[in-house]
Amino acid sequence: MSSAGASAEEPGRDLAHERDIARLGMLLFLASEVMLFGGLFAGAFGLRLAHPAAYGAASSQLHLWLGTANTAVLLTSSLLVALAVDAAKRDKPKSLAWLFIAAAALGLLFAAIKGSEYWLEYREGLMPGVNGGAIGSGPQRLFMDLYFVATGLHAVHLSIGIALLVALAVRALAGHLDRVVAVNVALYWHLVDIVWIFLFPTLYLARAS
Repeated sequence: MSSAGASAEEPGRDLAHERDIARLGMLLFLASEVMLFGGLFAGAFGLRLAHPAAYGAASSQLHLWLGTANTAVLLTSSLLVALAVDAAKRDKPKSLAWLFIAAAALGLLFAAIKGSEYWLEYREGLMPGVNGGAIGSGPQRLFMDLYFVATGLHAVHLSIGIALLVALAVRALAGHLDRVVAVNVALYWHLVDIVWIFLFPTLYLARAS
C-alpha cells in the first residue's frame, strides 16, 4: 500500500520539480540578460561622469516626446501581460491569448515609433557612419554610439518577446495552456519593459539644461 501510494504521488512531485527547474532556468537566463545590459548602463554612467556637459548635449539631440510615448506604450503592454498571467491562473486561455495579442500589438507599435525615431536620427546625421552629422567625434559621438547599441539590443529583445507572446497566444487559442510557460514569457516581457524604464532616463532625461 505504501509503495503504491508513493508511486501515485511521484507524477505530481515530478511535475512540480519540472516547473521549479523551468522557473530557475528562466531566472538564470534573465539574470544573464541583466548583466548584459548592466555593462551598457555602466558604460553610460562612466561616460556621464567623465564628460557631463557633452553627455547632456548629446542627450538633448534625442527626441524626448517619442521616447516618452514609447515608455507609455511599453508600460501599458506590461499591464496587459500581468493581466494575462492572472487569466492563466484562473484557467482562462482565451482571455490570456487576447491579452497577449494586445500586448504584442503594443510591442509592434513601440517598434514602429522607434523605427520612426531612427529615421529622424538618420536624416539628422546622428547615426554612426552618416556624413555631415550634427555630432562629430569625441564624447558626444560615443554617447550616440552607446544609444544605438543599447536601443538596438533592446529592439532585438523586444522582437523576440513579441514572437513569444504571439506563439503562446496561438497555442492558448488552440486549447493548449501551459501556465509555467506563460509566466516565463511574462517574466521575459517584463524584463524588456524594465530595461527600457532604465534606458529612458539614462539616455533621454540627461539633457543639457
